Amino acid sequence: MVISTTDPAPEQHLHSSTFASRYVRDPLPRFKMPKNSMPKEAAYQVINDELMLDGNPRLNLASFVTTWMEPECDKLIMASINKNYVDMDEYPVTTELQNRCVNMIANLYNAPIADGETAIGVGTVGSSEAIMLAGLAFKRKWQQKRKSQGKPYDKPNIVTGANVQVCWEKFARYFEVELKEVKLKEGYYVMDPVKAVELVDENTICVAAILGSTLTGEFENVKLLNELLTKKNKETGWDTPIHVDAASGGFIAPFVYPRLEWDFRLPLVKSINVSGHKYGLVYAGVGWVVWRTKEDLPDDLVFHINYLGSDQPTFTLNFSKGSSQIIAQYYQLIRLGFEGYKNIIENCIEHARILKEGIEKTGRFDIVSKDVGVPLVAFALKDSSRYTVFQISEGLRKFGWIVPAYTMPADAQHIAVLRVVIREDLSHSLAERLVSHILQVVKELDSLPSPTAIPASHVDAVVDVVEKENIGPRAAGKTEGEIQAEVTKRWRRFVENKRRGVC
Repeated sequence: MVISTTDPAPEQHLHSSTFASRYVRDPLPRFKMPKNSMPKEAAYQVINDELMLDGNPRLNLASFVTTWMEPECDKLIMASINKNYVDMDEYPVTTELQNRCVNMIANLYNAPIADGETAIGVGTVGSSEAIMLAGLAFKRKWQQKRKSQGKPYDKPNIVTGANVQVCWEKFARYFEVELKEVKLKEGYYVMDPVKAVELVDENTICVAAILGSTLTGEFENVKLLNELLTKKNKETGWDTPIHVDAASGGFIAPFVYPRLEWDFRLPLVKSINVSGHKYGLVYAGVGWVVWRTKEDLPDDLVFHINYLGSDQPTFTLNFSKGSSQIIAQYYQLIRLGFEGYKNIIENCIEHARILKEGIEKTGRFDIVSKDVGVPLVAFALKDSSRYTVFQISEGLRKFGWIVPAYTMPADAQHIAVLRVVIREDLSHSLAERLVSHILQVVKELDSLPSPTAIPASHVDAVVDVVEKENIGPRAAGKTEGEIQAEVTKRWRRFVENKRRGVC
């Protein structure tokens, strides 16, 4: 790369390559701003070089988040990247596009919108913010009712499954709401509606159901939850509502499972959130929350400002944010339409089937995920006595794949799985290639010495090294799987050192 500079420094020529300049000899600033400027080309090059060490987003099978969009949408994103969404008076068309998205999504979820009415909802940074807003609405409505009845309103709680995403724990902790979790069990990794309703009491602000569990992709039975909760409400005189966290499944179920009742067709469902940046097929940074009716969003949570040019209602946790993701969502909704989304999700489901069958044919794994749900494959080793899923995850990284391994929440934490999320950009051939790489990693692990064949003195030596370096179980509080993976990693390094010594 050739750069031009006016810097008269003696060590810098007027025209030189970035790699021949002093900018690659000096360490890149980390924690303090540098005293002097550098040419834009040099700044670009040194940052770009560091970013090469990141993983490939397309091969990151841990994430549900979109990693590919059409070039035409990329152009729209770049053209609007300097627009602040909150400036509604200055960018009225962008505001109108957001309102269109809200109404399209609300109608997709069968919201009871009368002719001439508009849906109640808002665009967010992601489902985390959407869940915070929905939770605040439930808490405020519950508090208002308790106050009017002259009852205590200082101990709200929310009922969820132990499989919920961490944003629910954040909501509970940040906004002082008790989180009552339904524990899981082996073979059943979603919230049990019966147990959930048993946990409901007069202080429950809502029950949160997950349409697409992060752990296994499974849809929770919202219809049964609605029936059981309706019965309990009649018996107790309460009116405990339901929120559906459709972060992953909200752009799946309407297109491929249209008869599944999980949305506003169920009377107790008062709000739904969905991630536009997951199967809404937009890059990271956009989510949505919609309410059943205007009455389900308390007026005193909506602020009105006029210092940007006109009266503007706002209900968000943040203020300024970019417009590009909102515009990208509108592009996808009109570009793809119902048919386009349906075709893409069906392709994802088909590729998940191919991957599942390939993994089953290895004979080494049990499939944990279900066929109906988010297109992903979660699988566990049939035999973990020789090696673990954590070692398989590590082995796949040498091929570039990022496949997470993790343990289930309470009370199924003894189950450890690998999970592959099937996104739009994972093709048939890539799915087949992944299966071959999984099998290759397994065969390599098979060739390693059995843990029972390793002399005890050698194992003790490795464990001692791990603990001395402050990464042992007592020092770091790691899970059993993580400890085993770390010890195995050290053992392999120990063996390699021995081999080099002999050679």
